[in-house]
Amino acid sequence: MCSAPALDPRSEPATVDAMARLCAVVAAALVAGLGCGYRFVPRDGTLPEGVRSVCAPIFVNETPEPGLETLFTQAMRQELVRAGTLGNGAVCDARLEGIVTIVNSSPTILTEPTEANPTPQLASYRAFAEARLRLLKDEQVLAETSVSGTEDYLPGSGDVLEAEANRQAALHRLSETLMREGYERLARNW
Repeated sequence: MCSAPALDPRSEPATVDAMARLCAVVAAALVAGLGCGYRFVPRDGTLPEGVRSVCAPIFVNETPEPGLETLFTQAMRQELVRAGTLGNGAVCDARLEGIVTIVNSSPTILTEPTEANPTPQLASYRAFAEARLRLLKDEQVLAETSVSGTEDYLPGSGDVLEAEANRQAALHRLSETLMREGYERLARNW
């Protein structure tokens, strides 16, 4: 039967002291790093006229699609969080307004007819959306842009609910893509 070698009792306090010092150094480094106020911001992310925080109220939805205003507003607020410029309510230097102007979906790909299946089958849909964005300070427009794009999605296996779930997921991805592009365009004008 094997047993572990005995530790020299004289070296144990030194090891404990060394570990305690190492832990103290690591803890101090973590506290110093956390307290420095580091955040992720885009390069040259300075806002015009001393603007440091931007509020993004709920967008306007000019489409017949319910709920798009919330989807696009959330995507833009996420971009503002990434940039470190999202303000809260009464403490905003500027306001970012958005309007979702167009949304539609259409079939894009049909399968080729075969002997086994002489009728072409739908293989893909494409969602399209367009939005306008304006950055305002004291009711003066600092920058504005319009973004539009498409996102493909599958029709599902014939189940209407599956097809709608795929469509909603495509609209979610499209809102994120368009709001990222919109923020970058507005930032270039800053």
